[in-house]
Amino acid sequence: MWVRNSSCILWVCMLVAGSAQAAAPTGQELVAHVERLLWGKTNQGTAEMTVVTPRWERKIELRFWMERPERTFIRILAPPKEAGIGSLRIKAEMWNYLPAVERVIKIPPSMMLQPWMGSDMTNDDLVKESSAVEDYTHILGANDEIDGVKVYSVESTPKPEAAVVWGKIVYKIRISDRIPLRQEYYDERGELIKVMSFLDVRELGGRNIPTRWQMQPVQKPQNRTVFVLKQMAFDAPLPADVFTLRNLQQTR
Repeated sequence: MWVRNSSCILWVCMLVAGSAQAAAPTGQELVAHVERLLWGKTNQGTAEMTVVTPRWERKIELRFWMERPERTFIRILAPPKEAGIGSLRIKAEMWNYLPAVERVIKIPPSMMLQPWMGSDMTNDDLVKESSAVEDYTHILGANDEIDGVKVYSVESTPKPEAAVVWGKIVYKIRISDRIPLRQEYYDERGELIKVMSFLDVRELGGRNIPTRWQMQPVQKPQNRTVFVLKQMAFDAPLPADVFTLRNLQQTR
């Protein structure tokens, strides 16, 4: 009788373990989920970006439209000195518009890692030139913890043919609800360059998402850029004329 019961217990344990293993997500599934959650197929909204350094602090209000992964448009609303500045990306091409001199400047691929508006966000961070899901190979590593919260750890390395700016990105994703908590950006030599922390999860645009994104450069720990989402709408059709050079030069 004991042998029979032991066999049953062993069989149940194996069944449970097998089910748990089958239910475990892949790295690609987790990154795809994060992309859908944060960006959707399309999104539009308003945000406030605060740039902090040891010597000064500045705030920028902006409006954005994104049609993933092909097109992005960003317009600065305030302060008055920067109001009207715009950024447009169509596939691999990007332009900035400077209303003070009424000039459109095309941004070469070599400039995608340059700071956007003096922040710790790069051109690539703001307009998302690369596709995180398609351009990287995603490997699920050992589970980790952030401030006592259990997270998945996914290491994403670029595919050989991918035109991307990072040598590696590591995602930390909360296990309980698969909300991203952190992304770590590494250069081609494997050196950690900066960390994006996702904070203040609340409902916005009909879904629970982090609404405060903080970018911290590793070499400048006293600097940070905080991006706070104010309004957000997901997956609604966007007018095609938003993503045009003509619209880029219209500041009203």
